[in-house]
Formats: sequence, structure tokens, C-alpha cells
Amino acid sequence: MANIRSRHNTTKSELEAKEETESLTTNSSGHNNNNNDGKEPSTTNTKEKCDSMVYIIFLSLLFDLLAFTIILPLLPSLLEYYRLHDSSGLYAVLTDRVRWFQQLVGAPERYISVLFGGFLGSMFSFLQFLASPIVGGLSDYYGRKPVLLVCASGIAASYLIWALSSNFALFVLARFVGGISKGNISLCMSVITDVSSEKTRGRGMALVGIAFSLGFIVGPMIGAMFAIYSNKSSSGGSWFVLPSLLALALALGDLLVLVFCLKETLPKEKRMKQISSSLSYASQLLNVSSIFRFSAIKNVAKKDIEALRSLGLIYFLYLFLYSGLEFTVTFLMYHKFGYTSMDQAKMFLTTGIIMTILQGSVVRRLPATKTKSYAIYSLYLIVPAFVLVGLAEGSGMLYAGMILFAISTAFAVSCLTTLVSKYGNDDQKGSVLGIFRSLGALARALGPVVGSIAFWCVGSKITYITGGLLLIYPGVALQRLRI
Repeated sequence: MANIRSRHNTTKSELEAKEETESLTTNSSGHNNNNNDGKEPSTTNTKEKCDSMVYIIFLSLLFDLLAFTIILPLLPSLLEYYRLHDSSGLYAVLTDRVRWFQQLVGAPERYISVLFGGFLGSMFSFLQFLASPIVGGLSDYYGRKPVLLVCASGIAASYLIWALSSNFALFVLARFVGGISKGNISLCMSVITDVSSEKTRGRGMALVGIAFSLGFIVGPMIGAMFAIYSNKSSSGGSWFVLPSLLALALALGDLLVLVFCLKETLPKEKRMKQISSSLSYASQLLNVSSIFRFSAIKNVAKKDIEALRSLGLIYFLYLFLYSGLEFTVTFLMYHKFGYTSMDQAKMFLTTGIIMTILQGSVVRRLPATKTKSYAIYSLYLIVPAFVLVGLAEGSGMLYAGMILFAISTAFAVSCLTTLVSKYGNDDQKGSVLGIFRSLGALARALGPVVGSIAFWCVGSKITYITGGLLLIYPGVALQRLRI
């Protein structure tokens, strides 16, 4: 209710606000419902249609995520290539640092490239952590579309640099540019929030989840084909030019979709009036605690800020534990079960298909009143998922744990994002979702490092069971939260 009152700048009583809410058929960001054609809103039509911009965002994200995931299966081959052919000397310097960590935690020598890839992934996530709130704030002042175009251009530039990366320093630069441009994800969620009502917002967020699932199914398969080719190629470094150009083509496709199909969803009258207010994050980024407190979100009800802080902490703890355990599953499959790359591909294909089916058939149809309940169930479900993985002695139990993992993942992030998107004024949606996304990126930057240390220091069984039990807390915290 506080959210509705803040948008209309009124001081109505709870009863008046309730009556107004029940009479509104405009979407949650104040846009008119174009399907009414000026007629009185129908109270019998309970199923609203998603705005067309939601599907544009879905297509944009699909292009973006296909391009992003192509590189994942190629990383081992790329790191091996730069190990042998790096002319910048950066690879040797960083390898010494990773080898020190590998020896510290007692990981086998053959996993050093996986650890290297993990640290590159953590760098990428940390850059997202820095970029997301700033990008969100800029979009609250300039509008969603221009900032999205800048992000998409930066992502395309990163793939171009990758295509030209004759040495490891250029490859790291490409990852740096890509990471700092990845605020587009939180912006896409802001666009969906702008054009969605409370009833349709969950469907929109579910489409984001579907885009992720499809991207992480199809993209790695494309990359795996290039990886097979690269292992058989004797043409030096030219083998990675083809996948990088394909990623570039997909990124340019995303850019064209945004240029020609996306309409601005945040009207000028609903934007931040001062750029200084919108960019108040810049100094606060130096103080991580201010992000957890959502300090940059002003002029909203105290209970809304408290809800945001609680949801942010729940999201961070969930993704911190989740990403650490998720990252080390690769070690587990290799080290304990002797899985080949193809065996792992089958496992991730199975989980990806399950997530896609659930997000397409269930998550996107969840009524707004059920979002919190399903978020709670999904947070609790991740607990037995990781306990089963930790106790697994054969593929059957491992698959059972990973299937529960996929079911939980299909609901958790989409539902939590839908819950947090309700808060903040119209000119703060980008900021709220930017901070929320930044907390997730910080969790994903720290989780794999901590997870790797635990995996190699105390063993997989203790790591997964302990991590699974710790994941009880986010579910309990959300269940107790009154929102």
C-alpha cells in the first residue's frame, strides 16, 4: 500500500488506498492500460495480458545470454591456449597467485585451470556488483532505453575485443568490459516492473528465468561444439575467433532489437529530477553496508525500507551459499564420480530443461498472492537438494539432488525479484533492482571462492551438508517477514 500511496503523492488512509487499489486497472508503474480504449475497466477479466515490451525484453535477454554462455565450455581450451602462447606475461603472473591458492587449500594440480576460471568468474561478478546500482540509478534519470543501449554496446565491444585477443591481457580486458556492462540484467527487470501490474509482474519475471534457462542450455551446447573443434584444430589461436564472432553477432542482434523494438518505459515526468540524487550510489559503493541498508532509496515508508533490507539480506545469503556449492559441483563430478565433460553436459542439460519447463508452465502463471509462498518453498527445497548431493555415493542420488536443485532454482530468484520489485517509487525502480542485483553479484563473487576453500579443506560431504543446513536460514527469515 505504501508503494501505491507514494506514487500518487497522497496522504490517504488505508481504507481509501484499498478502495483506490481495487478500482485501478492501470499497471503498477502508472501506465495506462491500452487495451481498455478509454472504456470503463472490466472487473470480470482477471487475467491481464503482459505488455508487449516484456516479450521484447525476453528476446533481448535471450540474445544476450546465448552470447554470454557460448564462452563457458571454451574456457579450459582458452586458458590452455594462453598458457602456451601468452605474450603479455599476465597469465604467468596470475597463475602463480592461483597456484598459491591451490596449494593452500590442497586442491589437485589438475584443477588449477578450473580454479583459474572460477577466479575469472568472480571478477566478472564483482564488476557486476559495482555496475548494477550505478546503471540502475542512471536509468532512473535518463530513462531505461538509452542506458540499456550503452550496456548492450559495451557487451558487444567485449566480444569484439575477445575476437582480437591475441594475448591474455586483451582477453582479461574483454571480460572486464563485459562485466562492467552487465548492468543490463537489472535494467531489463526494471523495464518489466515499469510495464507490469502486480498480477502480471510475476509472469514477466518468470520470462526472465526462461531466458536464462534457454540461454544456459543452448549457449553451452554451441560452445561445446566449438570446443570439440578447437581440440582438433592445429590452426593456432584462430579457432576462438569463430565463437567470439558468433557471440558478437548475437550481441549486435540484441542491440538491434533494443534500438528498433524497445520503447521507453519510464516517462520523463516519472524520472529522477536531479542526476546527483540518481547517482548517490557512487560514494556508497565504497561502503558495502550501505548497499545492504538500501541507503540510496529515499522518501519511502520505513516499513518498505525494512522489507527491502530483509529481502536483500535473504537474497545475498541464499546466492552466497548457493553459488559456492553450485561452483564446486564441477569438482565433485570430476573428483568423486569421474564424470567426463559429456557426462556433466548431460547433467546440466537435464537441470536446464527442468527449469525451463517449470518457469514456462508454473512460475509465469503464479498469482501475485502466491509469490511469497513459492519463494519460501523454493528456499526450503534447496536444503535437501544439497544434502543429497553431499551424501551421494552414486549417480542416482546425485541426479536426485540436482533435480531438486533445478526445481528450487526455477522458483527462487524469480519469486524474490518479483517481491522486491514492488518497492520504491516509480523513479526508484531501477535503483531498487540495481541494488538488489548488485547484492546478488557480490554473493556470486564471494561464494565460489569460499566454497572452493571449504571443498578442498574439509571435503565435499561436510561442505554440502553444512551449506545445505545453513540454507535453512533464508527460508525461515522470509517466512517470518511480513510483506
